[in-house]
Amino acid sequence: MGLHGWRLASLIGAALVGGYALATAVSFFLGQLLPVGRSEATLIGHLLGFTFYAVAILWVFAVRRPGKAWLYLSVASIVFSVAGMGLRG
Repeated sequence: MGLHGWRLASLIGAALVGGYALATAVSFFLGQLLPVGRSEATLIGHLLGFTFYAVAILWVFAVRRPGKAWLYLSVASIVFSVAGMGLRG
């Protein structure tokens, strides 16, 4: 059960698209959560978002299951987005 064909394409898609969605959601969440000025919170959120993006890419290829990767990244992105919207209030 190697990584080739549709499995590899799906993992690459999950890493790129799902990782980006997670990084954006985390950036938004942290921008709302951090108790500093708005511009500083946005900057810190975006910088930490890059870290989450890199970790998500590594995690996707460690899991090696496209369905599980897509599901977890989607759920985590939705949770962080909803939490950020709740904090925005």
